Amino acid sequence: MAAEQALTALLWEMESFAATEHVPIIKAREREAFTAAVAQAQPHRMLELGTAIGYSTLLLLLHAAPDAEVTTLELSSERYAQARGYFARTPFAARVHQLQGDASALLDTLTGPYDFVFIDAAKGQYPDYLRKVLPLLTPQATIISDNVLFRGYVQSHRWPPHRYRTLVLRLRQYLREVHQLPRATTQVLPHGDGMAVTRLHDTVACVASLTQATAKCAMEDVAQEIETEIFPAVAWCGTW
Repeated sequence: MAAEQALTALLWEMESFAATEHVPIIKAREREAFTAAVAQAQPHRMLELGTAIGYSTLLLLLHAAPDAEVTTLELSSERYAQARGYFARTPFAARVHQLQGDASALLDTLTGPYDFVFIDAAKGQYPDYLRKVLPLLTPQATIISDNVLFRGYVQSHRWPPHRYRTLVLRLRQYLREVHQLPRATTQVLPHGDGMAVTRLHDTVACVASLTQATAKCAMEDVAQEIETEIFPAVAWCGTW
């Protein structure tokens, strides 16, 4: 009981720190859906892209299988160190494997297999992360991606500000790709800034499908960029 109370107090402390220092952590409106998805999957080997201060890392471990471990990637050396300090104050320290650096580059060094992935890193890189993550997964795995509706722009008729257009385009591409994966289901939850929960039932088929789609999209990228500039955002949202 004392250990649980200490961990709860630590999470509150992290929430306060994040609010004061403007550190992005999983939003309050998303936490219930997030932890429910983890609890349902009961993963054993998890991968997290975007540690920040380690708040979501601890939520993963709190609701996963009792023997669960997580490999978590973080670009910022400052955030990496802050998270390490928080992890050291929990019973989970030995089950957290931290890596510091660019997530896309680090993914090339991993071998897996992972049965659960949480993506909360650079939003414009989500399609690239998906391609690199899929071969690392178990035959049946879950992928949760945060902020996929990005301030409402991804599903909006409004034009996003110019500085966000590439990011919004990539998030629409990501949602389209996970929706089109064979033997997989994706649910986009409107909580917070949007959370996509993708459950794979045949990872091998998903990898093959995305590889074919990538080759096709490489020839269509320029056309998509132009068309997205011409037509309203909703034209690229699709149904998922």
